[in-house]
Parts: sequence; C-alpha cells; structure tokens
Amino acid sequence: MKAIICTKWGSADVLELREVEKPVPKDNEVLIRICATTVTAGDCELRGLKFSPALRLLMRIGFGFRGPRRKTLGQELAGEIEAVGKDVKLYRQGDQVFAHPGFGMGACAEYICLPEEPKGMEGLLAIKPANMTYEEAAAVPTGGLEALHHLRKGNIQSGQKVLINGAGGSIGTFGVQLAKHFGAEVTAVDSLQKLDMLRSIGADRVIDYTQEDFTKNGGTYDIIFDVIGRSPSSQGTESLKHNGCYLLANPRLSLMFRGQRTPKRSGRKVICGNVIYKTEDLVFLKELIEAGKIKSVIDRRYPLEQTAEAHRYVETGHKKGNVVVTVAQ
Repeated sequence: MKAIICTKWGSADVLELREVEKPVPKDNEVLIRICATTVTAGDCELRGLKFSPALRLLMRIGFGFRGPRRKTLGQELAGEIEAVGKDVKLYRQGDQVFAHPGFGMGACAEYICLPEEPKGMEGLLAIKPANMTYEEAAAVPTGGLEALHHLRKGNIQSGQKVLINGAGGSIGTFGVQLAKHFGAEVTAVDSLQKLDMLRSIGADRVIDYTQEDFTKNGGTYDIIFDVIGRSPSSQGTESLKHNGCYLLANPRLSLMFRGQRTPKRSGRKVICGNVIYKTEDLVFLKELIEAGKIKSVIDRRYPLEQTAEAHRYVETGHKKGNVVVTVAQ
C-alpha cells in the first residue's frame, strides 16, 4: 500500500510517498481502507518538533530521537471497513466509519488497523455521519472532539457570552458551531479573510485581531476559548466576567505537556490539559451533524502524493477550517 512516511524530524521536505506493507487486522481489530485524512497544525508541529528545547527533548524520548518511531502521521480519517478480526462484534465489512487513531497516528496511508473499541489513547472509531462525504467526515474527529471537550469543561450554558480566539481553524470552527448549539452568544476572533466564513457558521460578532484587541475593547465574557494555545495574559483574564472561565486549547499538541500556570483571580479560572477522547463524544458529534447542527469547514483538498504541500500550506497559518488529503475515491 501507499503511505506518507516521515523519514526524520524536519521541514515538510522529510515527507515521502512510499510503498509499505499492508497491515493485517488482529482478532479485535478492523482493517479500514482510508478514503480521506487531514493535515492539522498538530501534525506540522510534531513533524518539525516545534517545541521549547526541554519539551523537544521529551518528545524525542517519547517519539524517537532521529525521527518518529511511527513514521506515518495523520490524526483523523474516514473510510470503509475492508476486513474484521474474528472477535469483532460491533462492525462488519463495508461499514463506513470515521476515526481518531490517537498517538498511534498512521492515517496518512491507504490502510490502517484499529481496535474495535478504544484501547488507551488509540483507536477511537464510529460509523460515519450519513450526510457527510468521506472528506467532510475525516475533518471531524480532532477539531470536533477538542472543541466539545473544552466547552464542556467550561460548563457552557445557554445565554452565556463566549469568545473564541483563533476561531477560524479546525478546532475553532467546531467551537463556534458547538457554542451556538449550546445556546451561547458567540464572538469569533481571527484574521480578516476568515470573518465571512465565521459569520456563515453562526458567529454573532466577529473581530479582526489585526485591527482590534479583544482584551482592550471593554467586552467581557463568561467563557474565553483560546485556540491559539498561549498562556493567558492578565488582560485576557480581565476580559472574563466574575466566575468566568478561560479555556486553553492547542491544535499544535504542546499544551498536552503544559500544566495550568495562571492563578485564579476574582473567581475566574483557567482550564487546560489533556483531552480524553471518548467514543460516545464522537457519536454525539455524528448525531449533531446528521441533525444539521454542525458541519465541517474545508479549505483545501490535496491528493495523497501532495501531502507535503498540504503541510506547507497549513504552516502558513492561513487555512480556513480544515485541510483534507484525499486518499481514495
């Protein structure tokens, strides 16, 4: 089978299309023919080891010194089950699924084996939304699960005012739609070229961060959902109402290794940390999609052989929503 191999840590130039051995499912696994995957900011950050020196060392220890031990990147996918292990009960050949392979990655290839049920941080799997294409469904797991996790951690309530900083990416676009679903009034912050798209998915107000600083315009919010992934400034937390919540998410993975560092002030709190992916949450997103409540935002599509170019585009920081890699028709 064909797969994109990350030969070593570095720029997008380290990615190569190669023929590798097709995996064989274990008794508790399904073999998925991948139809689409994505390139996320997290993929690019990991490939380039774009971390602080200390964190870079930890990443080398965990993932490999000279290059990744698991050489096929890719954190989300959609495809069709081609074969099932003898102990699999929930799925059958021909089922259309979407999935998050977790730290095992491996989605940037023609095939992958995943366990029928989650195994630690790997193998989250569910039936694909019936009203989505494979490309649309592949863009759901990472951004959708991240946004859902953080908004729930913030105990989002109907009628609250929510600001999403960095709303135009994969997590942010799902965050806007989920916050609206939960009944919030949403202010979306991003660059000028993304503002019309953010209005189209439900944002009540949009802010071009190059023209206006939300921390200085006097607005206050019950929840600030910061997808940019930087530690909040004092001005940022001061934009919270009493008992407000500052949520830190990070599509580049680094906050998974960063603890909460900002002290509570005036009842305000800062929440960050690992996202625990759950099958029931993926099913919840599927139900919202089939009910027409949320959708994927896709900026560009690339064929598998142009995955390196997709990485280069994502690294520009200009993508709107998601960048999809089409693996098979």
